[in-house]
Amino acid sequence: MHDDDFEHEHYTYGDATEQALTTGELVRLVTVGIDVGSSTSHLMFSQLYLKRQGDLLSSRYVVVLREVVHRSPILLTPYTPDNNIDANKLADFVHRSYREAGIKPKEVDSGAIILTGEAVKRENARSIAEGLAGESGKFVCATAGHNLEAVLAAHGSGAVALSRELHQTLLNIDIGGGTTKLALIHDGDILETAAVNVGGRLVALDAEGRIARIEPSAREVAAELGLELELGTIPEPGVFEKLSARLAEVLMEVVALAGSSHEHDHPHAHYDGHGHHDAGHSEHHGPGIRSGHSHDTAPLTERLMLTPALHSHRAIQAVTFSGGVSEYLYEREERSFGDLARPLSDAIRRHIAAGGLPAPLAQAGERIRATVIGASQFTVQVSGNTIHISRPKVLPLHNLQVIYPRLPRREEIEPELIARAIHRAHERLDLVPGRQVVALAVGWNGTPRYQLLRNLASGIMQGMKDSLDAGLPLITVFNNDFGNLIGDILRGDLGVTNDVISVDGIELNEFDFIDIGEILRPAQAVPVVVKSLVFPAVGGPRAEVLAEQDDLLAAHS
Repeated sequence: MHDDDFEHEHYTYGDATEQALTTGELVRLVTVGIDVGSSTSHLMFSQLYLKRQGDLLSSRYVVVLREVVHRSPILLTPYTPDNNIDANKLADFVHRSYREAGIKPKEVDSGAIILTGEAVKRENARSIAEGLAGESGKFVCATAGHNLEAVLAAHGSGAVALSRELHQTLLNIDIGGGTTKLALIHDGDILETAAVNVGGRLVALDAEGRIARIEPSAREVAAELGLELELGTIPEPGVFEKLSARLAEVLMEVVALAGSSHEHDHPHAHYDGHGHHDAGHSEHHGPGIRSGHSHDTAPLTERLMLTPALHSHRAIQAVTFSGGVSEYLYEREERSFGDLARPLSDAIRRHIAAGGLPAPLAQAGERIRATVIGASQFTVQVSGNTIHISRPKVLPLHNLQVIYPRLPRREEIEPELIARAIHRAHERLDLVPGRQVVALAVGWNGTPRYQLLRNLASGIMQGMKDSLDAGLPLITVFNNDFGNLIGDILRGDLGVTNDVISVDGIELNEFDFIDIGEILRPAQAVPVVVKSLVFPAVGGPRAEVLAEQDDLLAAHS
């Protein structure tokens, strides 16, 4: 899985491994990814080795080796009759997975809990995420968000690695139970992401074949088609096929937008059911598909979009699929679970055979486990030996919102200008200074001369005055190796008495959230997880569920 977002090197075990771990040149992390999705939930335990880049003066570590330690069984996400996630059954599954992996929660260094698709909309989604984070290790964090899931699926599926290997532009399409996530990747870099309410479990049956669950997006499609969907009834023959056919059209319309700016630059794929393609070409795009070169979208497609559509002008050279439905597309799954997954994959397969993709089909590697692999292996960065931690017991820190002051691109900047930029960064996020601990990401790339660094530190102190007056710790994050220098100036020269955590070598953006873990010894480094923490407000459209149904786990056990 050589698909890092940064340069990496090949690494093999040798006699020097333990010595490198002892000196801190090599860091070993145990990570866990927990994916709670619309349809399925599962865990992935991995072991990561990160090596200090360059000489010992560098704070940057890069991943040199990954090992999958344990893959849990795949659980049908349990729900209660009141439309919430069954917290007890999910917690039991997580605990059992830890035992089967032979790993104790306290042994986990980093990781992520990803609630995705329709699972994010449940009223208890936040409490479940926070509860699992508290029980699953000292540094497991709760994350969600359509764009982040698209990124993790692109990494975990191997699409990013394939794009880098081929030096091509790939489109990864991750089809889950409630949503489909798309990621446009060029030469290993993710350019854009998007998500649409198309999934394999928007309607589900109970053990007797009655409709037990209807998601709002399925209602939208059924209404357009004039189909009857009633809880507790056995659907008429062909209803699932008609729903799936329309959902496939919506998905192909979204895919066509990504490939709409280049008139047939690449031959369309002819699908043979095994992930192979030939170099043929077909002018037919399947029923209901616009030619793939129009930027107009149908009203239904617009209503089902969860994010803006992809709009890059870069020609797509290959398409990969991941997610649960892709198991049917690549003919790795034959069982039916009383939902739309099989008919949806059949409908997509017909579009592929008719030339509905903007480029040939390829296989990236992982399918249903793509997101959880991404969660366990691609959320962690490490800040190394140029950091300043005034009091180690302050760590770990969780769910710190990132504020990113927009500084002018010049070396000489006055403290007052920095302070104003920090205040405006708070205002952009509707944050009241001093009310909560935040992570101040400073994107300054000047020369590390003392006077310039002192001006920067003074501006930070002025801009964060309300937080300092409130007794909150001051958290600063730099891309360049300024962490220890700024921390020393703040505490030693400017007399800041609050706890100061100043780390570096970390890439952040506005709207990120981060966790900072405990110090890894003897490396004197800290793991940092970057995430998006997005839980929709309770009260939006929710799935309709059959009140007297047995839960879906029992129905399919």
